Amino acid sequence: MEKMLPDEIVKQIRDVFKQLKHPVELLFFGSQARCEYCNEIQQLLEELIPLSGQLSLSIHDLEQEPDLARHYQVEGKAPAIVITAREGDQLTDYGIRYLGIPSGHEFTTLIQSILLVSGRDSGLNPQTRAYLKTLTTPLHLEVFVTPT
Repeated sequence: MEKMLPDEIVKQIRDVFKQLKHPVELLFFGSQARCEYCNEIQQLLEELIPLSGQLSLSIHDLEQEPDLARHYQVEGKAPAIVITAREGDQLTDYGIRYLGIPSGHEFTTLIQSILLVSGRDSGLNPQTRAYLKTLTTPLHLEVFVTPT
C-alpha cells in the first residue's frame, strides 16, 4: 500500500511533534459495515503514530465494541477519532473528537488537537477559565467543517 504522507510532510510533522510534552492515545472507531473512509483514516493514523514516542493508537469497531463507543459518545459516528491523554494505563478524555476524514486544513486541526492534549492545558485565558467555572449546566460544543 502506498504511503499517504509524503516524506517532506513526515519531516514537518516529526518536527512539530517534538513539542509533545505528555503521552497521547488516539482511539480510532471504524465500522466494517458502513464507513467510506475508515481504511484511509486508519492508514493515516498508523503513519502518524511512529513519528513520536509520545503517541499510541488503539483501533475499535463500532459494531464489535458498542459499549466502548457509547462510553466515548461516538456510537454510529464512524469514522471517529478520540484524542485522549495517557497516564500509564489510564486514559483521560477531554472530549475532543474528530469525526470524518482529516484532510486539507482539517489535518492541521488534528495535529493541533494532539499537541493540545499532550500539553494538558487548554490554552484558555484566566477570564475564560473563570467564566467556565460559573456554568452550572453541561455545555455541549460542536464545530462543523465542510470541504470547499
